[in-house]
Amino acid sequence: MTGHDPNECGHCRSLIAQGQRWVREKVYDSTSQNGRELIYQRYHAEVFAGEALSCWEKHQMDQEIARISRTALRAA
Repeated sequence: MTGHDPNECGHCRSLIAQGQRWVREKVYDSTSQNGRELIYQRYHAEVFAGEALSCWEKHQMDQEIARISRTALRAA
């Protein structure tokens, strides 16, 4: 995760413009030297025209799908 632009959306990778609402998520960078470097990832909080979910909501949905998939794999 190192080398990311702090003004870049973690989902769509476009810049978060001044005045746009955003959400910040605390993330520990496992690739850092001690594996615990703290960084903050930002996501668009507003829904763009023609979209049903914001980037933050899409990120949350992707995380939940990944969690469910891991759980299903462990149970199999």
